[in-house]
Amino acid sequence: MMPIFYNILIHIYHFLIRVSSLFNAKAKQWVEGRKSIFERMSLEVKTDRPLAWFHCASLGEFEQGRPLIEAFKTELPQYRILLTFFSPSGFEVRKNYDGADYIYYLPADTIGNAKKFLQITRPKIAVFVKYEYWFNYIGQLKKMNIPIIGVSSIFRPGQRFFTWYGGWQLSLLRSFNHFFVQNETSAQLLKNAGINQVTVSGDTRFDRVFEIAGKALPFPLIKGFKGDSMTFIAGSTWPPDEELVLELIGKNFEGLRFIIAPHEVHKDRVDALMKKLPGNSLRFSEITQSNIHNTDVIVVDNIGILSHLYQYADISFIGGGFGVGIHNILEAATFGQPVIFGPNYQKFQEARELFEDKGAFPVKTKSEFLEITTKLLNDHDFRIQCSQASREYVRSNKGATKMIVDYIQKNII
Repeated sequence: MMPIFYNILIHIYHFLIRVSSLFNAKAKQWVEGRKSIFERMSLEVKTDRPLAWFHCASLGEFEQGRPLIEAFKTELPQYRILLTFFSPSGFEVRKNYDGADYIYYLPADTIGNAKKFLQITRPKIAVFVKYEYWFNYIGQLKKMNIPIIGVSSIFRPGQRFFTWYGGWQLSLLRSFNHFFVQNETSAQLLKNAGINQVTVSGDTRFDRVFEIAGKALPFPLIKGFKGDSMTFIAGSTWPPDEELVLELIGKNFEGLRFIIAPHEVHKDRVDALMKKLPGNSLRFSEITQSNIHNTDVIVVDNIGILSHLYQYADISFIGGGFGVGIHNILEAATFGQPVIFGPNYQKFQEARELFEDKGAFPVKTKSEFLEITTKLLNDHDFRIQCSQASREYVRSNKGATKMIVDYIQKNII
């Protein structure tokens, strides 16, 4: 009964997305990206070599899956890589990623789409990054005896899988050949549900950010902007986050430089932020050798560079914590710097652990934000201790990627 209801909901959801696409840009991308997708796949996907399918919900999951995709490609070069996204925010940013042979939106999870998708691509293994357990795709993979692996997976008590009404969804998890989970809580929840094919590997994002720190792209103009000054980077911010940063800017700390990278960088969003900043603030796209020393504030108005810009920070603030949840704190922590974020962080294991290790600081109010920021700016020894805690936290948690690839080579491929 529940699978029938699920399939009805999928068709309703697809219809609503199509209606939304008439006036919502993101929904339009979702629909447009899936037009004629099977025709394109039939023409493009080759089956003369084995293929490994990696699915990521969006951009954050891609960053988790990326080190595994690249390690898989290095260790098993005979395989072609198929990468799919559910969300436009993942696909549109990474549609030209050169680590995959094929990159597509994942067609809606109907029985017909799942069958057609697998008939065309014929994967030898399917890897789902973190979450998104699509009922029909997983069901068809199981019917075709295609191994299914979950990586960087994380589960919490109270999720639908572990409730009295979630048995049919728990059956999805039982279809997986193996789960590589982020923590012991996740492993125990699965084992309590009778799923024992579990390894606690940690989060592959640690491998990714550690790699970024080792291969960070240089930005000479930003290096010149920083000079010998302290630099505060606010990354992936929303308006409530920026209110705190504006307060700090207004305190006029001598020599303090600011880089603000909004989570959304479309023109209206950046224009609205620029109006709130000092008149000499510059967009990243405007900076030159001649004007870089005439400002203390730069607003990043493009995507794809924030993770590299953190190398120039002395203190970082990560946005999202005054909304549904914080964004990626590890990209900053890997460069060894104190990290500050808003109060909605409890769902993020890395934030809780880095807070416990004294490398991160959650704040609820402007006064709390100003208090910890002032201490970090004025107390050199304290700031260095926090920086070392952040760097060591990332270093000590890397290694999940190798563990997963080794398992796949020995047990799946």
